[in-house]
Amino acid sequence: MVFLNQIYTKSGDAGQTGLGDGSRVAKTHHRVVAYGTVDELNSVLGLLRTVELSEQIDGWMFRIQNDLFDLGADLCVPEPADGQQPKHPPLRVSASQVAWLEGCIDEINEPLEPLTSFVLPGGTPASAWLHLARTICRRAEISVWTLKEVEPVNDQVVCYLNRLSDLFFVLAQHCNDLGKSSVLWVPGANRDA
Repeated sequence: MVFLNQIYTKSGDAGQTGLGDGSRVAKTHHRVVAYGTVDELNSVLGLLRTVELSEQIDGWMFRIQNDLFDLGADLCVPEPADGQQPKHPPLRVSASQVAWLEGCIDEINEPLEPLTSFVLPGGTPASAWLHLARTICRRAEISVWTLKEVEPVNDQVVCYLNRLSDLFFVLAQHCNDLGKSSVLWVPGANRDA
């Protein structure tokens, strides 16, 4: 259980922050950048949920917001350097959370027509927010890969973010009248204008 009774601690005023295992790192550390980007993504989903969504998609977004907190908690606690499990095992993203996303992608993608070009972000407000979420999700995935180059990270974290950005893409199509009102990229359309 989380208990917060004081929001400011002044412990970060010198450019350091605490991780979930009690260690302190620079606020610019790859780990902090990674879970900070996940937090940014979660905030965009909060904005997305203020526009008109179907009950199903809103429910999915609520579940994903909770999963993103799990993901942030996973990133906030480094794998033990000595390989030993701590007394209280940290929360880790699981393969079942990734599989749930894959099921959502399959369900929402089934009625969509195959694309003939790349899609320009926009359309309905929901679709525009989903495209923004997709790009932030890709940035979060890249930041986790950057961290993974120097420290061990739960493989399910990158799998989750990769599937999530795919889900946001197909949902953006879905929210644009099953892709019928999406605007496709026309390569070189304005070169000779």
